[in-house]
Amino acid sequence: MKIAISVSEKEKARGNDSPYYKVLRDSGAAPEELELITAGDSSRFRADEYDGIVLGGGEDVDPALYGEQPKYHSIQVNRPRDNFERALLDRTRDSGVPVLGICRGVQVINVKYGGSLYQDLKSDTVSEIEHKQAAARSEPTHSVTLTDPDSRLAEAIRGSCRVNSMHHQAIKRVGRGLKVVAYSEDGLPEAVEALDRPSLLAVQWHPEEMADRPEQRRILEQFVAKCRETAARRRPGAG
Repeated sequence: MKIAISVSEKEKARGNDSPYYKVLRDSGAAPEELELITAGDSSRFRADEYDGIVLGGGEDVDPALYGEQPKYHSIQVNRPRDNFERALLDRTRDSGVPVLGICRGVQVINVKYGGSLYQDLKSDTVSEIEHKQAAARSEPTHSVTLTDPDSRLAEAIRGSCRVNSMHHQAIKRVGRGLKVVAYSEDGLPEAVEALDRPSLLAVQWHPEEMADRPEQRRILEQFVAKCRETAARRRPGAG
């Protein structure tokens, strides 16, 4: 089994200290089964070598990808990373490789499916929730409510839970072929699943920073288990 974790160059430099790496290792993946990758790895990346893809947090998605110009000085984009992660979604679509989107990851996925984003929540909405928390990353600051008891997310979380929040953008128009399976208290989409990809789940929060909480750990454990199942199906003996 091999899982690719798409991150920023800064996060890749953390290596084994990256929380994405550590929590997936602690959730059942062996160190040799995990690889941090960036857009700079695109020339050597072969999608068929991987049995799972994580799209991690980081920079803003380029508004040009959903037909807008940047409206605020706070927008910081990384178009090569956007292009790389969109290509990852294309290359793994037909193979059934599990995908887990985290924070920026849910936004990349939503835009790839034709959706749009609020470029800055404080400027574009009247939400009273602080979605870019000042508290420690491991601290939950608002609740989310699940809307579909049969969703993949509901396998890990039942009803509602509290989550951390470290984003200034969020889903505005939901992409075609995506189903919102959780909302925040102010009505923003907090998690989506894809109708055409049974093993795609993306959340707006950072479960890897709250892995001491059983429901957050289950999200990650279930992802690793699905990756192992995929490896066994595609390459018997590899899982």
